[in-house]
Amino acid sequence: MKMEDNELRQAMAVLDTYTAQLEALNRQVRLLQISLEDTVRARDSFKTLANAEEGDEILIPVGASSFIPAKVTGKKKAIVGIGNRLSTEKDLDEAAEFMETGANEISKALKETMNTLGEIEKMAAELTVAIQNEYQNRQQSVQ
Repeated sequence: MKMEDNELRQAMAVLDTYTAQLEALNRQVRLLQISLEDTVRARDSFKTLANAEEGDEILIPVGASSFIPAKVTGKKKAIVGIGNRLSTEKDLDEAAEFMETGANEISKALKETMNTLGEIEKMAAELTVAIQNEYQNRQQSVQ
C-alpha cells in the first residue's frame, strides 16, 4: 500500500505519540513494581512480627536492603499509612491484611499497565514496519 506524503507524516506523528506513551507506561510500571515490593515487604514484616513471641529478636527492614534488629514486645500494633499522608494504628494481623489488599490492587494495576504496554508496543511495531516499507518503496521508485 502506497502512502501519500500527508499519510506518512501522520503515521510518523502517531509513532511519536506511541513512543511517548511507551516511555510513560514504562515509568509507571517501574513505580508500580517498587510500590508492590514495598507493600509486600511491609506485609511480610507485619506477619513476622505477629507470629513472633515476646522477647524474640527479629530483623525489621528499613529500606535499601537494610535491616535493624529489634526485640518483640507484647504490644502487637503497627502504625499503617492509609493514603494521603494519613496513618492509623492497626493490629498486626489487620495491618498485614491491609497490606495484602494493597498488594493485590497494585498487582492488578501492574498487570493492566503491562497489557496496555504490550498492545501499544504491538501497534508501534506494526506502524514502524509500515513506515519503513513506505521509505523503501520510495527509495526503489527513485532509483
